[in-house]
Amino acid sequence: MIPFPEAVRRHQIVQEARAWLGTPYHEAARVKGINGGVDCAQFIACVFAAVGEIAPLSIPYYSPQQFLHSDAEDYMATVESFARRINEADARAGDVVLYKLGRAFGHGAIIIDPGWPNIIHAWAPARMVVRGHGLEENLGNQWRERRFFTVF
Repeated sequence: MIPFPEAVRRHQIVQEARAWLGTPYHEAARVKGINGGVDCAQFIACVFAAVGEIAPLSIPYYSPQQFLHSDAEDYMATVESFARRINEADARAGDVVLYKLGRAFGHGAIIIDPGWPNIIHAWAPARMVVRGHGLEENLGNQWRERRFFTVF
């Protein structure tokens, strides 16, 4: 079987991410749709698994405030298990951006068309999966560290 070209695979990731829009925010959940729930870590894992880019991930329990009180980079380690780090200038639709919100990276989003800084993420303040701007005030402060990852 011939794998799909990268452009097709990126489009599949973005389309799957869009299918989650409006899903309520719920810590550690992973069910798509208005009667479901998902958080930002599970959202990324579910999207990439649904399109076949990764095997389904079993993410162990994590405190929603872990990144505020611990230096352990558990979230980033999970993303690094299936994606490699890239420079911001190389980030494209279908890639992932992680944000350091406290002492560790604790929020993630999928970059969508037309590219960075357009994102979809399960955003606790919005209480659902939303389309956003990756440099909006809460995420894009110049002192907030960001890292970018790709499966390609």
